[in-house]
Amino acid sequence: MFKYGTEHLTVNKAIAIANGTLHAGMTEDVKNNIKKCRQNVETIASSNKAVYGINTGFGPLCDVQITPEQTSKLQENLLITHAVGVGNPIDKELSKIMMICKVHALCQGFSGVRLELIERIIYFIENDLLPIVPEQGSVGASGDLAPLAHLFLPLLGEGEFWVDNSIKPAKTVLKQHGLKPMKLEAKEGLGLINGTQFILAHAIIGLKKMAYLLDLADVSGTMSLEGFQGSASPFKEALHKIRPFKGNLKVAERIRMLLKDSQNLENHFECSRVQDPYSIRCMPQVHGASRNAYYHLNELAEIEMNSVTDNPIILSETEAVSGGNFHGQPLAMALDYASIAASELGNIADRRCYLLLEGKYGLPRLLTEAGGLNSGFMIPQYTTAALVTENKSLCFPPSADSIPTSLGQEDHVSMGSISGRKFNQILGNIEKILAIELMYAAQALEFRRPNTFSKTIEENFKIIRQQVAKLEDDRVLKDDINTLITMVKNQVFIVH
Repeated sequence: MFKYGTEHLTVNKAIAIANGTLHAGMTEDVKNNIKKCRQNVETIASSNKAVYGINTGFGPLCDVQITPEQTSKLQENLLITHAVGVGNPIDKELSKIMMICKVHALCQGFSGVRLELIERIIYFIENDLLPIVPEQGSVGASGDLAPLAHLFLPLLGEGEFWVDNSIKPAKTVLKQHGLKPMKLEAKEGLGLINGTQFILAHAIIGLKKMAYLLDLADVSGTMSLEGFQGSASPFKEALHKIRPFKGNLKVAERIRMLLKDSQNLENHFECSRVQDPYSIRCMPQVHGASRNAYYHLNELAEIEMNSVTDNPIILSETEAVSGGNFHGQPLAMALDYASIAASELGNIADRRCYLLLEGKYGLPRLLTEAGGLNSGFMIPQYTTAALVTENKSLCFPPSADSIPTSLGQEDHVSMGSISGRKFNQILGNIEKILAIELMYAAQALEFRRPNTFSKTIEENFKIIRQQVAKLEDDRVLKDDINTLITMVKNQVFIVH
């Protein structure tokens, strides 16, 4: 069992909890810490001292003190008034990961919410009660206010849940589960909606996807190298040891593995070519730079996963610190960097596709032996070109922008929610680009037979050919492309 509030949460563990392969719960020590922090909140709430978010208004109304009798209404109003998101609902998995990350933060005992509130959220997680959360509306400053307000409206019997693929009112679904709407108490509304869990959930999903795509880019790139009959020299360990970026070393090592025992490589060992184009030769440097960005984002996301990002933080019965742990800038900037890194995987893959069409070194032009009557693989590269340019347009860094909100109280915001969403859009396009490269590379390998390739390349060639046949004469390629995109999304290719 993963222990909320004490164990170290990672990308893989968060996803495992979400898909039900890892159970998570609270220890008695964690429960006692939550209760102790709650007692501190109640002491502060009953005092005459004004403490932000406990017995005062919010944002620019922080100078208005609230009576103990108004406390519950204040916290419930907070969720209701901040639930102003627009656009399509986010994926169910994102909603679930948001709740998992929020529970882990609340269980660290600095947020001051009641134990029964956390237990209710855990019930939602364990029973797949997944709230509807619109994708737009967060500026990523006092955390992801709008998305988190929508996420937790169902605690009050407001908002909506997913039920299979339909949307149902929260009151109806709660009643079906024998649950009554909850009343919020001092600090609880703020503890729920302050935080970076929307940005974080997008980072987690994106990191999981990017890890596979980085590996797959090495595979598709090496298949293109073999189809092009490129050189193995640029991947020698000695070369990369004298410029030892972690990602570069990893990619060079992987390409050496993917070329191991290649008869095709040996077949042109003494060829007259001096150099390959950069899209072949510089894979360790380009793919490696993207890996370095991935490592950086993963490091920061793990810090955020195991942090407390609401406000104020309750340190004792006399001290509540109002700070800025909810500000999304640390993740926003790294997500923008990772977006550029992901985009470059598609950029260089498109160049390799183009390279295979040129008809050099024994390959027929457009990868067809019957050119003229047949256009072969001319047109799918138009699609990769379009996707690459779309990704470039998505690389504008939202974290470089800020629009003041809350009457200037929140005068610098991160826009990290947009960074997270765009990161995942780019990764979706990379899946499509690499699917097309795999189609091109498999066709190119056909013209190198009877030469054989490494075990991993041969296995992936077989996986492709089980679903997509060699192109002999022109046919509708849309189905082939969509089949390969689905295969990439389902991660069926062998990458290690």
